[in-house]
Amino acid sequence: MHQIIEPTLLLNKSICKANIKGMAERVKSWKADFRPHFKTHQSAEVAEWFREEGIERITVSSFKMAFYFAQNGWKDITVALTATKINADVINVLASKINLNILVEDEYTIMELENLLQHPVGLFIKVDTGYHRTGVDADDLVKIKKLLNRLRDTKKLIFIGFLTHAGNTYHSDNSKEFIETVELGLEKILALKTFLMDQFPLMQLSWGDTPSCAVYNNFYGIDEFRPGNFVFYDNMQVHIGSCQMSDVAVCMAAPVLAVHPQRNEIVVHAGAVHLSKDRLELADGSSSYGTVVKMNGLNWDVEQILGQVKSLSQEHGIISVSEHLINTIKPGDVLGIIPVHSCLTANLMKQFLCTNGNFIEMLK
Repeated sequence: MHQIIEPTLLLNKSICKANIKGMAERVKSWKADFRPHFKTHQSAEVAEWFREEGIERITVSSFKMAFYFAQNGWKDITVALTATKINADVINVLASKINLNILVEDEYTIMELENLLQHPVGLFIKVDTGYHRTGVDADDLVKIKKLLNRLRDTKKLIFIGFLTHAGNTYHSDNSKEFIETVELGLEKILALKTFLMDQFPLMQLSWGDTPSCAVYNNFYGIDEFRPGNFVFYDNMQVHIGSCQMSDVAVCMAAPVLAVHPQRNEIVVHAGAVHLSKDRLELADGSSSYGTVVKMNGLNWDVEQILGQVKSLSQEHGIISVSEHLINTIKPGDVLGIIPVHSCLTANLMKQFLCTNGNFIEMLK
């Protein structure tokens, strides 16, 4: 059995594969294509678990990640990061080897890339359906039509359709607001197909975010779905209602450094460089940087919640526990922390220790 002597991100393969299978079946029920986002796990080995469900097309969050998965046999990749002219060289290399799709959102980039690219690439126009991070406002038909007019004459940039990330679902405070957020976003992107289908009958609509794909059941008119976080889920997804705590496939094993009974606090070796500083606001107004659970070897027990990580420094986490628990925990013990955001935690740790004792490497 592997001994935990430093912060270690554990992965339960069975839970992870069940999450993959469950989401694949949901997308299949909507009669749409599944192009999962691999930014959460960033692992060639975990990617093979998707192949077992018949997945052949994927999404990544950077061109570096696209290279990594292309080298591991993935031949159809969408880079869900707005491209600019500075990406032309890497696009040329990738497009010479795989079927590559990119995102754009302005006329200048379309003109520059058309002049710089050597191979055809698929192109999505990134549209904003309410998240307000990137993308052309989905209601701005004037700008969208200008982009489409540019794309009519391009030879290297092949227009596929419109892509959106409904990240504003993460900001919903209740189920009613969540449903309203999803349906407003759907209304916006579906309107583009309604208005433009006569001119672009082959256009596709691509939708991505885990909360809506995990919970919402009335999708229609969307051609492909790109959720990513569902592969592991996390504390945030539990808080939103996307999953149960038992669906979370990763847990940080954190060695106890010190116990302070006078203030009911435990110090663990697991800080911001391991967990990130993403946090949840709890019902009592306090913040949580992770839910603390009991460990049994390399397995964690979500039925035995011990407390919350109340603060983080670079290497340390401070955990609040009840008075009756403080004397049961000693320095050198190992506690489990369900991370608030598994994408960031995995990216920081760069490897997983499976509960069967095997290590899984990630993109470095």
